Amino acid sequence: MSYYLDFEKPIQELDSKIQELKTLSDGQEIDITSEIRKLEKKAKDLRSDIFAALTPWQRTQIARHPERPYTLDYIGMMVTDFVEMHGDRRFGDDPAIVGGIGTISDIPMVIIGHQKGRGTKERIYRNFGQPNPEGYRKALRLMKLAERFKRPVLTLIDTPGAFPGIGAEERGQAEAIANNLMEMARLKTPVITIVIGEGGSGGALGLSVSDRLYMLENSIYSVISPEGCAAILWRKGGNEVGLADYNRAADALKLTAPDLKALKIIDDVIPEPLGGAHRDPAAVAAAMTDVILKSLEALRGKTGVKLIEERYKKLKKIGSITKVE
Repeated sequence: MSYYLDFEKPIQELDSKIQELKTLSDGQEIDITSEIRKLEKKAKDLRSDIFAALTPWQRTQIARHPERPYTLDYIGMMVTDFVEMHGDRRFGDDPAIVGGIGTISDIPMVIIGHQKGRGTKERIYRNFGQPNPEGYRKALRLMKLAERFKRPVLTLIDTPGAFPGIGAEERGQAEAIANNLMEMARLKTPVITIVIGEGGSGGALGLSVSDRLYMLENSIYSVISPEGCAAILWRKGGNEVGLADYNRAADALKLTAPDLKALKIIDDVIPEPLGGAHRDPAAVAAAMTDVILKSLEALRGKTGVKLIEERYKKLKKIGSITKVE
């Protein structure tokens, strides 16, 4: 049974009626096909209307949808001969970040991404997709491996943020992320990044310094979550923030893919099926593969020095500076 978000409740009611009618007609000598078709069209039209006018907060909810495909799902659909690699060679392995070698359309690559996990047991094992410093060091080890063997790097972003626990801080969380930012900026191999769900704070940045940065249509990418932003700005005198504050924060943060495309933070938006990526993961994987191959076609002929130079210029263009006399 599918999981429906709060704003999808009208669609859920129609889908339930459709399922009831299908169950009723199964094996019975009654023909209600026309009625089912009418309801299916009504549900499709309703879904189109709802998803044509999504708010930033609603897109945030879709980005966190429990049925949304994760990194290992996309790897299973896009990558052949994938071999996962473990450990940072310093402290241990971090299941919140997965990475390894494989091929996409016969092109050998290194693929790295956040993994949230499904079900309580796996989510705890994956730390809900919140990496520790050893995760970032593992990722950098694999990127350096890619550089050594002249393989492009693909990173898939889906994390609420780096883990803020005491152990993570003791083992150098900030240093690990900062080192990734520096080293990724000077990798002499093509780097492509796709935000597939949540792109939260430094936890996302630690894997997303790249030559090409894309977002799925209903993903988000921001320095802080709407809840965190609202709590910092509007929690006063012990008053709890609520839904209205989350909506207000999401609007202000400009965290959606269309917003970030307009601000020239990302290179492009990858469309999703109506209702979100979880409605047709295979179609999303095919669209992502197409974008990856086109990006590689444009990048693979460039020398390492040229890649670094263009990457530096690309990053410098983000934001604006105003001089005041």
